[in-house]
Amino acid sequence: MQLSSSSIGRKILMAVTGQLMILFVLVHLIGNTTIFGWLHGGINAYAEHLHALPPLVWAFRLFMLAAVSIHIWYGIQLTIENRGGRPQQYAVKATQKATFASENMIWSGLLILAFIVYHLLHFTMKVIPGMALVTDAEGTVNVYTMVVSSFQSFFVFSIYAGAMVALFLHLSHGIQSSSQTIGCSNDRTLPVIVKASTLVALALLLGYVAIPLSIISGFLKG
Repeated sequence: MQLSSSSIGRKILMAVTGQLMILFVLVHLIGNTTIFGWLHGGINAYAEHLHALPPLVWAFRLFMLAAVSIHIWYGIQLTIENRGGRPQQYAVKATQKATFASENMIWSGLLILAFIVYHLLHFTMKVIPGMALVTDAEGTVNVYTMVVSSFQSFFVFSIYAGAMVALFLHLSHGIQSSSQTIGCSNDRTLPVIVKASTLVALALLLGYVAIPLSIISGFLKG
């Protein structure tokens, strides 16, 4: 059976790609926290190591682009199907009531997509104004200074904080939903998974917001 030809197959593709993105979000957060100096050389050393192998970086970017594209494409398809009243199949019958997060997955997902575009324009392409691009003799950008100068703007801080709230809403339902889809939960374990999903999403929210909050509050200075 081709996964893309059935509703449950598309749900499985969404679940798998979603879990890949959750893993990326977690690893990305760990890398970002090097701005607090726990890694020797801080976030500048992290960025240098990260880009030491350009082919590997680009291969990973293309892989993640494919995963995100699949997740978005089938997410939109399934949303249209659900709202069109088509019968849907589930790996495990849902027992909990609908929540704000579950009813607005498409909107939180689209907000996250818009943020990803903004984030790439901001820190990857460096076309968003307001950041200090300080370079050394070899032309390498001081990432620490770039990040700190960016988040000193309340407008930029608000965009990132708002995006992390959208991420929290999306993950708080998405983690437990993907677990159901691939058959990793049942009526007995589902309540535990729901709570764990909320805690993981909350931890990621606090972790990501801690960085711009530390900057705009003056804890981290350029």
